[in-house]
Amino acid sequence: MLKIHQIFILKFLLLFISTLLITSIISYLALKNIIIEHNKNHLKHAIEFIEIELENIENLDNFVMKINKKTSLRVTIVDKDGFVLAESNADKSKMDNHASRFEIMLSNREDYGDITRYSKTVKTDFLYVAKKTVYKNEPVYVRLSMSLAQIMYDFYSLWTKLLFVFFIIVIIAAFVSKSMSQKVLYDIDQITKYLDEVSNKNYKAIIKTKYFYEFLQISLLLKNLVKKLSKNEKKKIKNMAKLRLINKQRNDILSAISHEFKNPVASIIGYAQTIQGDADMPQNIRDKFLSKINSNGEKISKMLDRLALSVKLENGDLTINKSEFDLKQLCNEVALNLATKYKNREVIVQVDQKMIFSDKTMMELVLINLVDNALKYSSGDVIIKLEGTNLSVEDSGIGIKEEYLEKITNKFYRVDKNSWDNSMGIGLAMVKYILKALGSLLDIKSEFGKGSIFSFSIKEMLKS
Repeated sequence: MLKIHQIFILKFLLLFISTLLITSIISYLALKNIIIEHNKNHLKHAIEFIEIELENIENLDNFVMKINKKTSLRVTIVDKDGFVLAESNADKSKMDNHASRFEIMLSNREDYGDITRYSKTVKTDFLYVAKKTVYKNEPVYVRLSMSLAQIMYDFYSLWTKLLFVFFIIVIIAAFVSKSMSQKVLYDIDQITKYLDEVSNKNYKAIIKTKYFYEFLQISLLLKNLVKKLSKNEKKKIKNMAKLRLINKQRNDILSAISHEFKNPVASIIGYAQTIQGDADMPQNIRDKFLSKINSNGEKISKMLDRLALSVKLENGDLTINKSEFDLKQLCNEVALNLATKYKNREVIVQVDQKMIFSDKTMMELVLINLVDNALKYSSGDVIIKLEGTNLSVEDSGIGIKEEYLEKITNKFYRVDKNSWDNSMGIGLAMVKYILKALGSLLDIKSEFGKGSIFSFSIKEMLKS
């Protein structure tokens, strides 16, 4: 199969040579007719001069021989009956009667009669021109003829020169077409290399077509297409990253649920099987086991509620119900409630009485999560402190490394991948969503090995 540049050069040369050939044939015929017509006029003028001298001529044979010698033209004089009176190039006694010759008959009707014909006498093609005139009061025909051999020789000589010129033009055309073919091939090669780079996802590849406008247009369209492909590839990468994150979160929550639900479910099953297996179990022990089953059931229910709440917060489906309440009282209630869970720990409340207007349930959930988190990851006292409009929860625990500070509020993210609490890694994420809904932001300051401070502003919640 031919390549495009090969097809181009073949088509170009074929078209050029065909045009040149047709032009040559037309010019050949035109030039031949022009040359013959020119010589025909020349013979007519010569006859007119002979006609002027004819009245004074006595010896026709000498006259025609003299003309032939001077002009190289064949001169024939024929009487009205067709007999040859004088002939410059042949023996007139051996010549046929000329009354039936076309040029003689034509000259009877028109001023001149002419024809191109092969002469059997001198064995060559001749151009004949005849005219009817008067010699010594008798009608005669003066006929001049000239060999076309010389005419055609001159014509072919001219045509040979023209053919040489045409041949040179064909060579130049072949060279030009080859040069154009190389340029076409260069631009195509640039496009091919560019497409190869793009197919290997090198969207920063460069294309440089420099010879043809059409290839430049194609390269511009390709660049626009590659830009779109690049954008789509980036979107695809982002979507894949999101999918991986979603899959990771799904695995995290499944692991969290599995881990957190395992112990209470195992306890419920264990206590239930014990009760079923001992019909004579004392009532006080039975009641204790049933209480444990109920306690673990409530624990599972709370974990599910927290998970559902985190989904609502993330989707913005939670309704905020604002009311007026005392911040100090709320902090004391939170400290007291957590004291039952952490019996050997103390939560110090350093908050003055302050009336705020916000969602009390959501604020309580924020404080419970922050204080519970502080108690869990520290061994000393936890302080709830209000300074101006900034409420903070401080601990002197293990602290958080700097590289984890921006990640710990992400849903299901845990610094310690092998430890889970009842929040299933959603505690701080819930705090962040709730505070955003209440018009505040969570701020975290921590020093690894020394402790952490979780704080937020209550300026937007103050009763005006």
